[in-house]
Amino acid sequence: MSAIFNFCAGPAMLPQAVMQKAQKELLDWNGQGVSVMEVSHRSKEFIALTEQAESDLRQLMSIPSNYHVLFMHGGGRGQFSAVVNNFLGNDGKALYLVDGSWSQAAVEEAITLAGENNVDTLNIVDLVDGVKQVCLPDLSVIDKDYRYVHYCPNETVDGIEIFENLNSPWPVVADMSSNILSRNIDVSQFGLIYAGAQKNIGPSGLSIVIVRDDLLALPSLPQSSIMDYRLAVKNDSMYNTPPTFAWYLAAEVFSWLKASGGVTQMEQANIKKAQRLYQCIDELDFYVSGVAKQNRSRMNVTFQLANEGLDGLFLEQAKAAGLVALKGHRSVGGMRASLYNAMPIEGVDALVSFMKQFAAENS
Repeated sequence: MSAIFNFCAGPAMLPQAVMQKAQKELLDWNGQGVSVMEVSHRSKEFIALTEQAESDLRQLMSIPSNYHVLFMHGGGRGQFSAVVNNFLGNDGKALYLVDGSWSQAAVEEAITLAGENNVDTLNIVDLVDGVKQVCLPDLSVIDKDYRYVHYCPNETVDGIEIFENLNSPWPVVADMSSNILSRNIDVSQFGLIYAGAQKNIGPSGLSIVIVRDDLLALPSLPQSSIMDYRLAVKNDSMYNTPPTFAWYLAAEVFSWLKASGGVTQMEQANIKKAQRLYQCIDELDFYVSGVAKQNRSRMNVTFQLANEGLDGLFLEQAKAAGLVALKGHRSVGGMRASLYNAMPIEGVDALVSFMKQFAAENS
């Protein structure tokens, strides 16, 4: 069977080495004769796994000691509500920056839970000559008292990524579901980071939360116990039975990342992959990028065919060539190639070769 390169935006491909190890251990984990899905989450063996996973993630991201690392339920959308419920009690207000579909979804959830009067929004994307461009505001000049400012530094649907830190006088909450562990960041610049696992960490259903101590003192709204950050901290992310198999796979991905040179090495590889694909798009009039170069996502490369009538043929022939899940999100159309950490450079090379051949045959 020829190699299949999966460009799905999420749930996304996992490292082949991790999947092969999981397959090997599926019926016999840790020499116990049973699957990791079949052991108690409170057994000493599984506790050792969770402790190693947290230690590895702390090392990979250089997480300071005054931050808690939580392994929680619900994915990214679950955290949309958890952030509001944990931090906006007693009429607290928050500012939401909107740069695409997922940050807008977070706004809608916040308004549903806290009300319009407690949620301010600020669009930070302009359309300049038909191209989307991020314009970050200087938040320090805003004369308001917010509990936090929320943003999504990588928008998977729109192919937009923000690389600069926010100049914010309030704690920064970041939805890093699609770019966590893809590049080095300074965790100390954030009050809270959350990420659905299904892009760069593991399977869907698990979410990672990295929260600074002082935010846990903020008043909260009534909420479900399993989404309460304070209870999660107090119970080491095991207030109830966690998604054990997802946690196991996340631990294996962290181990794979460390063995592969860590986040620094991943960032270099991701820059190379993205540059190679964007270069192809820019060099051929056949393809069009709708995002300003400085705001182009490394994780989710979105582009259109100049002749949209060829979209169906492009996807059909790409799939036949072993290049799958390239269709853009239904809300924006076009194409999208997701280049998360697990995507090898060979996959990008195969896509670029196909795109050049398709353009030559259909121009």
